Amino acid sequence: MPLSVQVGLLLALATAFVSILGFLFKHRGAAEAPPVQWRHPIRSTLSLFSSKWWTIGIIVATSSWVLHVGALALAPISLVQAVIAGGLVLLTVIAERLFGLTVTRREWIGVAFTAVGLAVLAATLGETAGASHNDYTGSTLLLYVGGLSLLSLPLMLLAGRSGPTLGGPLLAAAAGLQWGASDVTIKAASGDLGDGLAVLFTPLTLTILVLSLVGLVVSARSLQIGDAVPVIAVTSAAANLSTIASGLVVFREPLPEGSGAVALRLAALALVVVAATLTPGPVRAVPEPRPA
Repeated sequence: MPLSVQVGLLLALATAFVSILGFLFKHRGAAEAPPVQWRHPIRSTLSLFSSKWWTIGIIVATSSWVLHVGALALAPISLVQAVIAGGLVLLTVIAERLFGLTVTRREWIGVAFTAVGLAVLAATLGETAGASHNDYTGSTLLLYVGGLSLLSLPLMLLAGRSGPTLGGPLLAAAAGLQWGASDVTIKAASGDLGDGLAVLFTPLTLTILVLSLVGLVVSARSLQIGDAVPVIAVTSAAANLSTIASGLVVFREPLPEGSGAVALRLAALALVVVAATLTPGPVRAVPEPRPA
């Protein structure tokens, strides 16, 4: 494995840890901020910064984004997402030990299944560790990123007609798809980093910016109406599944050979689906109310 790929995977591991911290800070801040209003996205986005925790969360999340960009530039997207997906298992530990959230046994198992399933799914995609694999065709990229973006719209509409129990995860899935589309575009743009500042003035950069900002607003609302652990787990799962699949569909990473690898991949996908049923909302750790 080339040194550059090894460095990319180390950056991916750092991304996993820092992104979870950013998510949990944003969850605390979103709960304090005024509700997000779809008709006023700019005003709603600015109002989120009235909470210091949201601001801290954005700073931490931005650091995670920078690490992620570096990882995608150096290593294959499927391997990067495998490491990040495996790091999702840290979510329950950090949520319970550092942020005072009560996490049930089912939620521990659900998040662990999600992390293991995604990691195995990505790790069985074939011999991808020999290069960064960022070759693609414009039409395939457009169809894939556009498809993910369109798929997020009905999820947002359904969330608006559902209660908080279902609405939070639906919005989380929509945000995950939007961020997944952004990550795929980042991977495509990483091949042009040698052009220096010129890479900032391309359609890919505009696409990354729009998808990232829309995903930010949608994710903020999901954190306001849903509980931290399931919302973060669903967001991460949607983003990881879409980016892992892009390794095959968009960037033409090689498939593994043999029926055993195919069966293992199907089992990993089934594990992720099962995990989705095991992550109901956790109860926030708050003091019991005193009797009047």
